[in-house]
Amino acid sequence: MEQKSVRETVVSNWTNDVLPSLSGLVAIPALSPAFDAEWAKTGHLAAAVEHVRSWIAAREIPGATLEVVELEGRSPLLVVDIPATSEAADKGTVLMYGHLDKQPPVGGWSEGLDPWTPVIRDGRLYGRGAVDDGYSGYAATTAIEAVRAAGGEHSRAVVLLETGEESGSPDLPAYVEHLKEKLGAVSLVVCLDAGGTDYKRLWLTTSLRGMLHVNVTVKVLESAQHSGMASGIVASSFRVLRALIDRIENVETGEIKLAELSVDIPENRVEEARGVVEIAPGAAKTLFPVVGRTVSDDDLELLLNNSWRPTLSVIGAKGFPLPADAGNVLRDSTTLTLSFRLPPTADAKAAMEAVRRVLTTDVPYDASVELGDFQAENGWNAPDTAPWLDEVLHHVSGEVFGEPHKSFGMGGSIPFMGLLGEKYPDAQFVVTGACGPDSNIHVPDEWLNIDFAQRITEAVAHILDAHAKS
Repeated sequence: MEQKSVRETVVSNWTNDVLPSLSGLVAIPALSPAFDAEWAKTGHLAAAVEHVRSWIAAREIPGATLEVVELEGRSPLLVVDIPATSEAADKGTVLMYGHLDKQPPVGGWSEGLDPWTPVIRDGRLYGRGAVDDGYSGYAATTAIEAVRAAGGEHSRAVVLLETGEESGSPDLPAYVEHLKEKLGAVSLVVCLDAGGTDYKRLWLTTSLRGMLHVNVTVKVLESAQHSGMASGIVASSFRVLRALIDRIENVETGEIKLAELSVDIPENRVEEARGVVEIAPGAAKTLFPVVGRTVSDDDLELLLNNSWRPTLSVIGAKGFPLPADAGNVLRDSTTLTLSFRLPPTADAKAAMEAVRRVLTTDVPYDASVELGDFQAENGWNAPDTAPWLDEVLHHVSGEVFGEPHKSFGMGGSIPFMGLLGEKYPDAQFVVTGACGPDSNIHVPDEWLNIDFAQRITEAVAHILDAHAKS
């Protein structure tokens, strides 16, 4: 496929068409359902879907059909079905994935920036959802247009843009089941919801951690009491809860004690992590604005901790007054939200039962323990790379990026990948994207590196052509 034509199409489309529309998408406060219980009434998710649907429809890709699918009670899904070029009709379906829902805006954006006001500055598009993951549908569509403009080939492509990823994709299993006949034989999955540790090269995510989430409430009193009168007689609900958590996590090291939450790390994933350390020694220690030190001084251990070992984060609390409002009170209960990241190949349901067991068995002082909002999602580990994919990855590394590509495990979760891995075990997976180490996803000042996003789009075009000719 002619390289110059691919690049010219990608750059032209991004400059003239993608950026104006993507900026309009940023302006839509399309919060994920977990952050907007009234999403059906506010209509922002529907507006985001319609915004992107209208843009793709206007591209007038020959034979393309667009459908907004909305099962009862579930957030909408945009499905774009593009027929194969003439020489690739027997190559199965390429499923191209992204999402249109967003994280909450979060306060503290820099002067001149705002979550819902798109700003292009110094080659960056600022705004919530710009890089996570609003650009994905535009990149997928542009890659297909670039293939056609350069005289290349692509198999049937289905672009699937959901609106619940930031809520853990609770509706996707139902949609995949609903669409299974329409999707057909999926032979390649391209996910554009990832990235890497720099903007120099193509980064491939080869594993994703699973997730376990639970609210734990420990109750010791029917009503709060004066701490001077009750302490020493009644246990602190926080101490009881702390003791329960200590059964799960080593407080000194952060190591998770439950065998059900750990796995043996495959040697090929260890080697990938070593390769990342070799090109960026010390980078893991500088990725985040750490106050103090990271949990280890060993770069390799940090990467393996982040990609293949279980971790626990306490991400929410209830029952605590603000310090300025705190009185001499022994509180009746404490609630903490526990968020576990699980190794890619761990069994999330087995992990959930192990956590449930240790939190509810032999509770100190026979305090009441209630568990709620349990969520368990398996992770994902990529299959071995097919020769055709390995060849094209080396090609785009040299021709598009000028740097060798790298593969690594990502500490986050994309529930859809685990689901697709189970349903399409023979498919190849390309999990990549434009997110960089300082893209500020989920926090203030989220931004998209425009040049990098263009190169990711260009790389995807070459991958589609290589798949069609494999």
